[in-house]
Parts: sequence; structure tokens; C-alpha cells
Amino acid sequence: MEIIKRYGFLGIIEMGIFFLRTKLIFPKARLIRFPIDIRNKRQIKINEGFTTGRHCRLEAYSHDGEVVLKIGKNVQINDFVHITAVENVLIEDNVLIASKVYISDSSHGSYKGDENDSNPNLIPKDRLLVSKPITIKENVWLGEFVSVLPGVTIGKGTIVGANSVVSKSLPEYVIAVGIPAKPIKKFNFQSQKWEKYR
Repeated sequence: MEIIKRYGFLGIIEMGIFFLRTKLIFPKARLIRFPIDIRNKRQIKINEGFTTGRHCRLEAYSHDGEVVLKIGKNVQINDFVHITAVENVLIEDNVLIASKVYISDSSHGSYKGDENDSNPNLIPKDRLLVSKPITIKENVWLGEFVSVLPGVTIGKGTIVGANSVVSKSLPEYVIAVGIPAKPIKKFNFQSQKWEKYR
């Protein structure tokens, strides 16, 4: 009865349809809400307990056909999440991703200030695709509108606040916010409290 109160009769029917479609696409997933845009399914690995919101986009473009987007157990992504993998995006177990989050291990062009820089007169889509792997460790929580850029690792148990841009790796067990995201608190396992980051 609680489920009827939560979703309503038509909502339960819709969830049943989503469940059946989920098992056809990714048998290990728990529930995928449609519509969803999945590009190059063979290069994506989904583990048990995966759930999505609506309008998510998962895409993988490996040069050699290998699996480059790997999603661990019990990962939950919410509405309008966009994940792109060219080299390697690894999302470990029990990660929670809020709505409208962007995660990409690649960029159209290089902009480091060296001899490999992309010419701005080239059409952006024609610029060399540059990639660096991303790892999101277990128990991470990414808030609404977070962007995770190429080459970063987000440590175990870390929380990234809404609207933050992760352009550099973050340690484990911190709360990070801002552009670029920087730690502001760290969990102290002795006191069992979040304390100011030093």
C-alpha cells in the first residue's frame, strides 16, 4: 500500500514497464527510467542494483572496442545525467549522482599552453579528441549540476557540493565545493564528525 501512495496506480504500471525494459537492456540493473540515450552499449558495463532517473545519456567511444565505461554495484544516477567515456570512466560501488551531473574523460582539443594546443580556427568538433581516465571511488555523492572533468580521481566517501567543477583530484572522506572544487571539511573517524579541512 505504501508504494501505491508514493507512485500512484499509473505510476506503478509505468514502473513495471520500465522494469521489463530494463531487464531487456541491462539485465543486472535494478531500474532504468525511460527515456534514456545509450550509445555503444557493448563498451558499457553495468553491475547489479544500477538505477537511473529520466533523460540520462551514457556514451562510450573506445578506439579499440574495449569496455571504457564501468559502473559498479548499487550506483544511482538521477535525471539528465550525462556520462561520456573515451579512455576510461570507472564509477565504483554505492555512488549517488544527483540530477544534471556531467562526467567526461574527454575534451575536443588540448588547451594546456604547449605545442599540442588546438587551433581556435578549427571547428570544435573536428579538433583532436583528448582524454584522461576518471575514477569515482565507492560511496561518493555528487550534488546537483556537478561537472567532473578528465583526469580526476574522487576519493572514497567524498561529497561534492552542488554546482561544483571537479578539475583536480579530491582526497577521500572530504566535502568539496566550488569552481574548481576544493575540500572544506574532512570526516574525523575518531570524533565521528565532519571537521574543517586543513
